Amino acid sequence: MKFYEKLTLPILKTLNSEIAHDLSILILKSNLISGPGNLTSDRLKTDLCGLSLPNPLGLAAGYDKNAKVVPQLAKLGFGFIEVGATTPLPQKGNPKPRIFRLEKDLAIINRLGFNNEGMHKIKNRLAKYSRQGIVGINIGANKNSNDQSEDYCKVLTEIHSYVDYATINISSPNTKNLRQLQNQNSLKKLLQKVDNTKKNLTNIPPIFLKISPELTSNEIKEISALALEFDVNGIIATNTTLDRKTLLSKNQSQEGGLSGKPLFLKSNKILAQFSEELDGKIPLIGVGGASSALEVYSKIKAGASAVQLYSALIFNGFSLVEKIIKELDILVENDGYENVKQAVGVEREKWL
Repeated sequence: MKFYEKLTLPILKTLNSEIAHDLSILILKSNLISGPGNLTSDRLKTDLCGLSLPNPLGLAAGYDKNAKVVPQLAKLGFGFIEVGATTPLPQKGNPKPRIFRLEKDLAIINRLGFNNEGMHKIKNRLAKYSRQGIVGINIGANKNSNDQSEDYCKVLTEIHSYVDYATINISSPNTKNLRQLQNQNSLKKLLQKVDNTKKNLTNIPPIFLKISPELTSNEIKEISALALEFDVNGIIATNTTLDRKTLLSKNQSQEGGLSGKPLFLKSNKILAQFSEELDGKIPLIGVGGASSALEVYSKIKAGASAVQLYSALIFNGFSLVEKIIKELDILVENDGYENVKQAVGVEREKWL
């Protein structure tokens, strides 16, 4: 942990969680934090759906919802960055308070509800940035939408030229009925609409699908089959959970999605099941509860070609990114691999 983090993190933890988040965005925007820049090695260079990554560690969606600090985040060592979630129309999200730290559990509960400034503002912001690294957009549906599937297509049409990939987020628990889009019939209709939209666009970025950790084995089979049928380029496993088992903190009963340490095992099991079902036909991005190089590496060994994190940064600061990447390089070397791609899925059976 950097010296400035030892000073600022205790202060941020005394503030309301959302105020602390907004303040961290302001600090980044002011360029007060200097990162290590591009972190890579021959062992860690990898590719994801044709995208060349300097390393396999990315920032998950949810931190930079409105794409305000993309250039600053690019300097912190991430292999890729995902902004959003973005909806067609601006929306305030759910009533505050809506973010809760669970200090004893190293976890976060949020019920933000896709609060964002809308696709037009976010597109204009992305258009101003010179391309610095791989940047993806997480796409959601407006709360009061009459056609959630159409919302995804609207954002994809508006923003596709300004990002390197787009994630169809059908797994946030904080927008009513959104997770129903994971049902076989609903998902087929959604992917058909997205497929039709793609036919009218040029320079289509890879399309990822972000799924829930609450899926059954049968649902995993159905989603995998549809992803293959409609040429989905990648699957992000997983979003936050509604599970509240084993929690110790006082805010454990708050409504919303739980992220952080308690999600780690559950998300790894879902990841491994998708890895078994797809068997390399579609790359996977692991996310959920990782806060160390060993945990990132375990997701890779469970089947992930790349890994995202977010909640761990709240408790450890942005210097965690550099620490994880440098230690991951050593772990890959110690296992005798010339490149991290060789480790993908080697311990999948452990999680099944």
